[in-house]
This record gives sequence, structure tokens and C-alpha cells, in this order.
Amino acid sequence: MSDQAVGATDAAPREADPKQIRKAVAGSAMGNCIEWYDFGVFGFMPAILGQVFFNAGSTSEGALATFALLAVTFVIRPFGSVVLGPLGDKLGRQKVLALTVILMSGSTFVIGLLPSWETIGPAAAVLVILLRALQGFSAGGEYGGAATFIAEYAPDRKRGFLGSWLEFGTLVGFFLGAGTVTLATVLLGNEAMADWGWRIPFLLAGPLGLVGLYLRNKLEDTPVFQEIEKAKQVSKSPLKELLSKHWKSILHLIGLVILLNVGDWMMFGYIETYLKDVLKLEGHAPLLIVMAVILGMLAVIVPIGSLSDRIGRKPILITCCAGFLVVPIPAFTLMENSKTDTGVNALMLGGGLALFGLCLVLFLSVVASTLPAMFPTQVRYGAFSIGYNFSTAAFAGTAPYIVGSLVDSTGNTLWPAFYLMAAGAIAAIPILLLPETAGVSLRGIVSSRITRRGRAAAAK
Repeated sequence: MSDQAVGATDAAPREADPKQIRKAVAGSAMGNCIEWYDFGVFGFMPAILGQVFFNAGSTSEGALATFALLAVTFVIRPFGSVVLGPLGDKLGRQKVLALTVILMSGSTFVIGLLPSWETIGPAAAVLVILLRALQGFSAGGEYGGAATFIAEYAPDRKRGFLGSWLEFGTLVGFFLGAGTVTLATVLLGNEAMADWGWRIPFLLAGPLGLVGLYLRNKLEDTPVFQEIEKAKQVSKSPLKELLSKHWKSILHLIGLVILLNVGDWMMFGYIETYLKDVLKLEGHAPLLIVMAVILGMLAVIVPIGSLSDRIGRKPILITCCAGFLVVPIPAFTLMENSKTDTGVNALMLGGGLALFGLCLVLFLSVVASTLPAMFPTQVRYGAFSIGYNFSTAAFAGTAPYIVGSLVDSTGNTLWPAFYLMAAGAIAAIPILLLPETAGVSLRGIVSSRITRRGRAAAAK
């Protein structure tokens, strides 16, 4: 971590108005909600989308084609982070976040209008890849900016509580996306969904995007960024500065979020395929149980975030990491054994999913309050975005495809558990090396250099 990351501040912090803080949290969480709404849609009908856009011959081929699409477009995210992140450090957080919400929701909406492979052939695949690439580019500047925005608005003693609402938006977005697909499937049936019903969830992203844009256009930039603007301390070359001075902290962040990225995409990108195509669980009950577990995660994420303001982020992250080293095999064994002659054992399936979800929600609850405190304000948006999205490109988007391929090739249904445990082992070291930042002022992180300069001037 940067040597500026845990400095103290001499100036008394100027906290934002509570009404402005609520607007900042809502506007930031809404963009994250839209991003994960899209992922929920893709994650809950991968086989259909693989057949619509890639002419896949079977449900398993369709799912793998969709996962490959997700993996390919995740490669674009780092490019978005390199462009949009430093732009947010130079021009301001609010302007860039307004742009990302337009690009994300607009791309998702247009996918719902695309003709299928049956209509225009391979051009359908090309068009959906291009739109997913645009989504990936915009997502590269979304999460880092949204987390930075909330963290810089939040009072130091409530950063964990307020930051947890960003991931609350993640869970709500995925719940809405997955819930829309599930509801449409129940009401329309599988045949109608494959024919035209798949378009409905994508088209609903249009109104969601308009709401997100409205919320973000009503926001002022963060008080912390406004202060360095007023003091003329905004970096003229934030990309150069973050790469030359903060590359070690970026590598630290990359290792730290490997576990988050793998866990997110195993739960939100692969679990539907795992239950239906790998374990062959039939009916709507498995998906409804997944939705129930997500509701449970929604119920605890904010209280855990608030707890981190009292006991620190590290104890929660260490508990999360330990959980992922122990829990995955029992959790996936319960899921595997939940299939019965008469259907699904809801208690066993729900128990396995709940164990998995509990480990994951521990990380989700503190990530948005932990990572922004690793960097000074002048490069916070860019450094966070670049580190997070390089890790996401390497480990998140690829996880469903790699695990799905391993399960298909070996027949071993516990590969998801092994993959999660490996991610937990890798993340253990950066988590243990992470300094505790609960209660640390982001202004202290900002200005250790500025403060030294001011003291030197005063001494003269």
C-alpha cells in the first residue's frame, strides 16, 4: 500500500450534508445495480442466449458460448479503466459516472433489439460481442468510480455502513435481472422465452438507465475532490502518477479482489447453469431458492458493513477468507446431494447456497469501504479502477467458462469448490498484509505531501 495510505490529517474534515450523502449513495448504488442487472440477465438464461446469438446446438454448448462471450468482453474492462479512471481523477467523479451509466444501460437496451442468428446469421454474434465490449468498457470506469464517490462523501466513522449500500445495489441488480428472467420464464414458458421473451429483460434496462442518469445528474462532485480542486492539487497526469508511484498498491489490490471476483461470478454467473445443467435439478424451485439466498444476503450486508466501522475491515475479510478455505466442499456437496427421486431437497440446496452466500457477503459488505482507502485522492479513481478491472478481467469473467469446462471434461462436480478454495488461498496473503483503514480519514490519505509542503512554507 502507498505510504500515504494511512496518514493523518491536520485539517478538520468538512462533512457533506446528510441529504447530499443520501443522494450520493443512491446515485452510486443505482449504477452498480444496472451493471449487475445485466449480469443477472445473462447469468440466468445463458443457454437461450447462446442459441439466439451463436446458434448453439445444445443447452450446454449455448451456456458455454455465453460464458465465452462474458469472458471475451471482460478483456475490455481494463481498457475502460485505463481511460475512464484517470479521467475521473482529472475531470471529476460525477462527470465520468454520468457517462458510464448511459453507456451501460444503453448497451443492454440495444441487445434487446438485436436480430437473432436465425435472422442475420453470424452478424448477430458480431453485434452482441460489440455491445458487450461497450458494456465492458463502461463497466471499467463504473465500480471504482462509484465506490470512490461513496467513500469520499461518507463520514469516516460511517464509511463501512455507507459503502455497503453499493454492494446492496449489486445484489438488488442481480436479483432484479435474475428475477425478471425467472418470472418471464414462469409466465411465458421456455418456448416463448427462447423465441421472443428473452428480449424483455434487456429492454427493461432502458428505464433503469434513465433513473440512474437522473440521480447522477443531481449530484455535486465529492467534497474531498472539490477540496483538492480548490487547492489546485488535482494531478495533471494521474495515469502516469499512479503507475509510477502506486503500482505496488495496485498489485496488492489485484491479489486482494481475486477472491471477490471468483466468488461473485461463481454465485451470480455460474450457479444457474451448475444447478440446471450439471446437477440436472428440474423445475423452478432451484432458481427460487437462489433468489431466497440473495434476499438473505441483502438482509445482512448493511449490518455487516456497519459492524466493520466498529471492529475494523480486516477481521471481516480474514473471516471471509477462512470461510472460503473451509466451506466450499461441504456447500457444493450439499447442493450435489439435494437431488431426490421426487424433485429437490430444498433444505439441503438452500443450506449449501447459504453457506456459500454467507462467505461471499462478508467480502461484499466491506469492499467498497476498504479499497478506496488504499490510494490518495489524486489517483484514487484511476488506481482503484485499473487494479480492480485487471483482476476482474483475469479471474471473474473467465471463472464460469473455466469451471464449466473442467466439470464437462472431468465429470467432477466439485470443481467450483476447488476453484473457490484456490482463490481463497491466493487472497489470504494480501488480506493479511492489508493495513486497517476503518476510521482513517481519506483527507489524511490525500494530503500528506500537501501538508508537508504547507509546514515547510510556514517554517520559512
